[in-house]
Amino acid sequence: MPDLALAVAQSIATLRDVRGNVGRHVRLTSQAADHGARLVLFPELSLTGYDQNLKPADALVTSDARLQPLRNLARARAIVVVAGAPFAAPSGLHIAAIVFAPDGTVGAYVKQHLGAGEEAAFAPGRGGTPLTIDDQTVGLAICADISHPEHARAAVKRGATVYAASCLISEEGYAADAALLRRHAIDHQILVLMANHGGPSGEWPSAGRSAIWSATGELLASAPATGEALVVAKRNRGRWTARVVQCAA
Repeated sequence: MPDLALAVAQSIATLRDVRGNVGRHVRLTSQAADHGARLVLFPELSLTGYDQNLKPADALVTSDARLQPLRNLARARAIVVVAGAPFAAPSGLHIAAIVFAPDGTVGAYVKQHLGAGEEAAFAPGRGGTPLTIDDQTVGLAICADISHPEHARAAVKRGATVYAASCLISEEGYAADAALLRRHAIDHQILVLMANHGGPSGEWPSAGRSAIWSATGELLASAPATGEALVVAKRNRGRWTARVVQCAA
């Protein structure tokens, strides 16, 4: 197997400050690319900050001019960027992940399973197409999706060899959610990535500790509880290892 690197970005978001948050994404993506990453995964609603009071007026579209730096960077550095955003659709406001590809295309994955209280502001979506990164197929998930075993199972049936979850996980829920992600890794023998916020998002606290698990359920590396960081997984001679990279401001 050829060498490959994938990265999780533990970022901090300022609520509704899309331009400022894009700037943080550009900085972290550039650092991930410096470490050879072909994909960088950001937390849930990372471009706007997580809030259950987001409105349709807060929704982003893939053609938004404020997102152009991420489109340009994905192409220039040959890296897939997965960033969280609210999307508006006829069925309601969705929690989504925008996917910026090196070929200039922009796609989206839409959260299928809502968390507690999210139904007041958001509607469930229909997911999205798995990503192809070299010889790996990446199935995307957003937070509460991971608590439904059929979600990971469906991703694997579609060929996923990596399960990548964008989250906002509190300290109270971290142990249970980490156990779920580890179980998905073991049950399906896949690499599992989880991106969490590195600080509070609006009124919502975060436990940080973004992490990567091997196909045997081994915790390869996890970020600190607070602050921005990258967790970079590298495959060398068929074996995955990971390490935490502290990020320059």
